[in-house]
Amino acid sequence: MRVNDAAPAEQTPLDRRRVLPIFILVFVDILGLTVILPLLHLYAAAFGADPLQIALVIAAFPLAQLVGVPVMGALSDRYGRKPLLLISQATTCLSFIMLGLATSLELVILSRLLDGLFGANLSTAQAALSDVTDETNRTRGLGITGAAFGLGFIFGPVIALISLELTNSLAVPAFTAAIYSFVSILVTGFVFKETHPPEMRGRGQQLWLSPLMILRYLRKPALGILLLLMFAQQVIFFGYESLLGLFTLTRLGFLGRGNAVLFLAIGLILVTVQLRFIGRWSARLGDKGLATLALGLLALGLLLTATTPESPHPLYLREIVARDLLGTQPSATEAMIGDFGIELPSNENRGFAGVLWLVVAIVPISVGAGLIRPALNSLITQSVAGYEYGRALGVSSALVSAANACAPLLAGLIFQGMGSSAPFVIGAALMALLCLVSLWTHGRLSRLA
Repeated sequence: MRVNDAAPAEQTPLDRRRVLPIFILVFVDILGLTVILPLLHLYAAAFGADPLQIALVIAAFPLAQLVGVPVMGALSDRYGRKPLLLISQATTCLSFIMLGLATSLELVILSRLLDGLFGANLSTAQAALSDVTDETNRTRGLGITGAAFGLGFIFGPVIALISLELTNSLAVPAFTAAIYSFVSILVTGFVFKETHPPEMRGRGQQLWLSPLMILRYLRKPALGILLLLMFAQQVIFFGYESLLGLFTLTRLGFLGRGNAVLFLAIGLILVTVQLRFIGRWSARLGDKGLATLALGLLALGLLLTATTPESPHPLYLREIVARDLLGTQPSATEAMIGDFGIELPSNENRGFAGVLWLVVAIVPISVGAGLIRPALNSLITQSVAGYEYGRALGVSSALVSAANACAPLLAGLIFQGMGSSAPFVIGAALMALLCLVSLWTHGRLSRLA
């Protein structure tokens, strides 16, 4: 297969009858996931977990996905997308029920490991979208899964907070997530139509041991470059996501509500980009140009974030924030404050300068985040045969999971040792380097494919 050399002149219209069920099942799936994500630290803390154990609970899912997702993707190539989606969604539903019924920290971790090993919902849905699109509209189609992801991140945490506020029980959000997961099973079973025909199954080399599969794809010149770009940018970006709450605390005095509004704005930008703009930008720039643009925007956003002035919001009072932090059960972020030696900002220089600066900074980083993974995944599918979409996208998702597992630790060590701006400055420099690598390989990917 060849990676496209130029932007397509005209995009094939998306088949909405086939794309819409995929969008719905991804949205419902992500909604269930994002109901419990903001509360994972509380599930661990309820059993007396220390910060390291809280980090283990959070890392269990991406570490398990590193092993499970490539295998599930390969199985979807062999047996079809629908049965693997159903298996994945059923185990996800079971993992949420286990979480709600958990009576120990070990069961909390086991529930996340189960979901990670078998929960390949997103990568299998991306493979299904790749089946029903071509090279002219695949980036737009994959952007639809990104939009569903963004919508889930807007509504899921709100549902979690409401359910927790009304019931004061951690079991209720977990069971709510299980209900959404069950709905996605119904959508897949009765609405989703199989996209991977029997004649395309069982072709090509079968490698079921995921590390060998990952190494096999990394050894392919063009595909290896794309997969390494995916991994590297995700390490940098997830480091940003992991530390943004700590950063806004030290610079702007934000607690939960301020960060909730910030993430809501990021989610809205992501959804807007992926539903309205990614198709036309892909048609104009091509997927390689779109990936390069995204990396450049991410670098700019990280640099702007790093230079946010220490100017707490106008209602900030250090004494009140310190009291709130000490007087409530710590979140995962707040539990690490002592380890990182965080200093709260003083009451001086209060105003809107820092808030407005950060609002500007999140625009390029949100737009770049909305573009990068659909663009790279589209290029990845163009580098393999159609019967390998599930495997290739499974490897891509596994590398994203590996990045998600190591990024918080790396970024946290830099934050602790070099200061709050350092992870974002270093991230901006590395993202700019990736942008240059993308430019350098722009004319080479086709020759390597």
